Amino acid sequence: MQETAATNPALEAPPATDVIIRAEGIEKYYAQPSQNRIQVIAPTDLSIVPGEILALLGPSGSGKSTMLRMLTGLSTPSAGQVFWHGTPIHEAEINVSIVFQSFALFPWLTVLENVEAPLQARGVAPAERRERSMRMIDMVGLDGFEAAYPKELSGGMRQRVGFARALVVEPEVLFMDEPFSALDVLTADNLRSELLELWTKKTMPTKAVFLVTHNIEEAVLLADRIIVLGRNPGRIRTDFPVHLPHPRDRKAEAFTQLVDYIYKVLTRPDVAPAAAPGQPGAVRDQRQMGYQMLPHARPGGIAGLLELLLDRGGRDDMYRLADDLAFEIDDLLPIVDAAQLLGFLKVEEGDAVITPSGEEFANSEILRQKELFRNAALENVLLLRQIRRALDAKSDHTVREDFFLDLLDEQFSEEEGQRQMDTAVTWGRYGEIFDFDAARRRFVLPDALDEEIAAGEDAS
Repeated sequence: MQETAATNPALEAPPATDVIIRAEGIEKYYAQPSQNRIQVIAPTDLSIVPGEILALLGPSGSGKSTMLRMLTGLSTPSAGQVFWHGTPIHEAEINVSIVFQSFALFPWLTVLENVEAPLQARGVAPAERRERSMRMIDMVGLDGFEAAYPKELSGGMRQRVGFARALVVEPEVLFMDEPFSALDVLTADNLRSELLELWTKKTMPTKAVFLVTHNIEEAVLLADRIIVLGRNPGRIRTDFPVHLPHPRDRKAEAFTQLVDYIYKVLTRPDVAPAAAPGQPGAVRDQRQMGYQMLPHARPGGIAGLLELLLDRGGRDDMYRLADDLAFEIDDLLPIVDAAQLLGFLKVEEGDAVITPSGEEFANSEILRQKELFRNAALENVLLLRQIRRALDAKSDHTVREDFFLDLLDEQFSEEEGQRQMDTAVTWGRYGEIFDFDAARRRFVLPDALDEEIAAGEDAS
């Protein structure tokens, strides 16, 4: 269900005259040869207003970059409409800039020439574009590097060039797509601080900032408002203002409460989020799911995570775990989600905490681990439970895969439905809940498949 001001007063829409960009019911889907279609973004309403840094958070595959492209006019929504100051965006002269994760500089141009490029494309006279570009270069701390080429610069310096190039056109809205994720931790922190200083001192020639990120602390550190997307399809799960004064203390209780809240929204995709700390009312999710979204994690990864947690006293911060494993947090989250779904761990205050059943699983031998996994999967995963019951009920103890794919098709795209099925097969085989005959695309009870193989051998 789409969240509205009626369901959450914190989302009361600003006056239309104050809105720079307004999206009404936009969605993105791709047609298929059949009547089905792959929905990337569910119908969504969203506004960008002056004086606000808006952060868009979400796991990989939630459609963050697709949303950015629709809001900037780079991609046309499949349905719904985007407005620029009340005018349909395809009819308006918009003034936005984008800072990319990959820097996206022209390697054959100097720093000055890179910054001048968008002004040259707009037909600005040489003297004016040089003066404006030099001012931006100085503002981002690159004075003296005007004649350098991108290959001569560090990653942080190249991203500064990207900021200068984006700001030189004095955009009303500055869009940033994971702008700090390709940088080392210290450089990223420095650039965030400098960006925030430019914003709070109103030195930046821009009215609003739209930040796409997967870094929860980054969003809470910078944003005046945070939107968290779910996935399959992408939809707004929670949208709330951040009232913490700048500069923000990462160790302050109010800061950590918001971080923990967002962790819970991201790691509990099937649970309707509560209101954010300090916000009135309950939040309505845009979709109430029937089947759980199975995280695409292998049992070996789940076991490895639990063993690592056990070795660390049963609890550790998820970001620290990701760093120690050389994972992106997006790579770790599916494993955490899977272990949480099975009841082997829980997430508290941003920490992964092993449960008694998870501790037993991590300490057991392989056969006992399979038994514990099987019991947890059958208890907690509806799809696996349905497959097993169907196999037990049929006289030949076999069921076609298509039967369950048709059920998944009611909730997921064709591609995601197949991915869900592949994960279910991996889990079911590991837990010896069933076997899967890949040649015939049929589920089979383990004993039934053994008997069928033996019968075939006898006949030959």
